[in-house]
Amino acid sequence: MLQKENILIVDDDINILELIQRHLQSLHYHTYKAVSVKEAIVILRDTEIDLLITDLKMPEVDGFQLIKFAAEHYPTLPKLVVTGYPSVQDELSVIKFGAVDYLVKPFTKEELKKSVLKSLPLEKNKKTSTANKQTKKYNEIIGESEAIKNVTQIIDRVKDNKATIYISGESGTGKELVARSIHYNGKFSRAPFIAVNCGGIPENLLESELFGYIKGAFTGANDNREGFFQAAEGGTIFLDEIGNASLAVQSRLLRVLQEKEIVKVGARKSEKIDVRVIAATNSNLKEMIAKETFREDLFYRLTVVEINVPPLRERKEDIALLADKFLLKYGNEYKDRYITIDSEAKALMQRYNWPGNIRELENVIQRAVIMCDRTIGIKDLPESLKYQIDFPKDDLLSLKEIEKKYIEKVLAATDNNQTKAAEILKIDRKTLRSKFKK
Repeated sequence: MLQKENILIVDDDINILELIQRHLQSLHYHTYKAVSVKEAIVILRDTEIDLLITDLKMPEVDGFQLIKFAAEHYPTLPKLVVTGYPSVQDELSVIKFGAVDYLVKPFTKEELKKSVLKSLPLEKNKKTSTANKQTKKYNEIIGESEAIKNVTQIIDRVKDNKATIYISGESGTGKELVARSIHYNGKFSRAPFIAVNCGGIPENLLESELFGYIKGAFTGANDNREGFFQAAEGGTIFLDEIGNASLAVQSRLLRVLQEKEIVKVGARKSEKIDVRVIAATNSNLKEMIAKETFREDLFYRLTVVEINVPPLRERKEDIALLADKFLLKYGNEYKDRYITIDSEAKALMQRYNWPGNIRELENVIQRAVIMCDRTIGIKDLPESLKYQIDFPKDDLLSLKEIEKKYIEKVLAATDNNQTKAAEILKIDRKTLRSKFKK
């Protein structure tokens, strides 16, 4: 039976790392691997980990510093130390910082199992610990706002069943992250997750890509081919931008949801499938239904469970957490460019409404990491984030009115000297007087 615990293993020795992973997977634990402390911290920040297993002797940054870091940043996280160089002093040091057990290499699978069971909290303690966490992380979904907590609560409800789910939200809010979180945090996580951008596939190809085709079904169909639905068998298919699907494809999708079977293009026989369908769009499907560009019966089949992903302007308390995540991400990607954000820049980021949502925030942080040296200040943020003066728009005037206003402007600039004004306007004084009278 698959365990719920996520275990992070940290060791610079790839062979030991893979050996521990094989042992733990045979005991049905979820495992994450890191070959350095830097990689381990990234995983800790982005994933809910139930047990940290780390070596002590590692190059650059050693396991002692990781133990200290985890003790202060994740005080309820149990820690298990494995080492090939045991010493009483080391053992006392790691226990001081909360290590539950100390395992000496080489060790057997049974010894590892015993230490893991000893290190993991009892079920009742685990439940208490989980309840006390302020922020629960689902893959890369980060936030402490009520708006995002509502989303994660629904994920908890639906992750272990195959009800059809519809995710709505503006572009850049992270709809695919929500879909991945539903899949990878549930009991079907070992089955495939297939993401399909319905807006990125030409309309005449979408049907064959989704359902597959048989040889000779159309020009260029030289053999039989499976579609995305068959590839997702047992798992989840994520249909992004479902509003772009043609009415013909919508009709086929409706049959899939009703009958749990698909028919390849050109085939006569249907095939049973076992797939959870998650659909998403930033379009208003109800407006599309009113315009008869989206099927109403399909809409109700898709929306067994609805999740609305809030825009960033409705969860501003999460901006700092998301910014820290992207600072770490691009600090690693651009080779140790770890920088901070000053208070003025943070205040500006909190004030801005982020029409591009999380995607826009990530782009801003990525650019700042590249362009600045130590601290992101207001000068490092794009002009679009800064205060803008909303000048009143000029009224649309007739040519006669525009001419009148311009003549008045030139006369005012020349102190009503008609000779100078006529020179500027490149007309004679007689013509100027005539226009002035009119």
